[in-house]
Amino acid sequence: MKRVSIAAGVIVNAAQDKIFITRRHADVHQGGKWEFPGGKIEANETPRQAVVRELREEVGIDATDVSPFISLDFDFPDKALSFDFFLVSRFEGEPQGQEGQHGEWAPIARLSEYTFPEANDAVLEKIRARF
Repeated sequence: MKRVSIAAGVIVNAAQDKIFITRRHADVHQGGKWEFPGGKIEANETPRQAVVRELREEVGIDATDVSPFISLDFDFPDKALSFDFFLVSRFEGEPQGQEGQHGEWAPIARLSEYTFPEANDAVLEKIRARF
């Protein structure tokens, strides 16, 4: 199984203790679950370049303060993924779903109430420990 590389952004509003998340379309892998916006890293991109591009395309923001947060590999029965998650603490614009997906500012203290793909467990743990 070919491993796919993904870059995703943990978009933080620290003043309000919230993180912007989006809900996956029902008809895609892990459909209906919440996620941190991002997508595939193209052959000519670094993970940081990919997350900046993906956030512009998916949620309409220009990320200006982007730092590595956590990297991990996760194997689903039908997919093998490598993730690079970035902390996005400053950006221009107001994030919103640009591809028809629902997005919202979720209180960090309530993230456990949202259903995320299992691959996000380590990210959620790190968010809870840090914020």
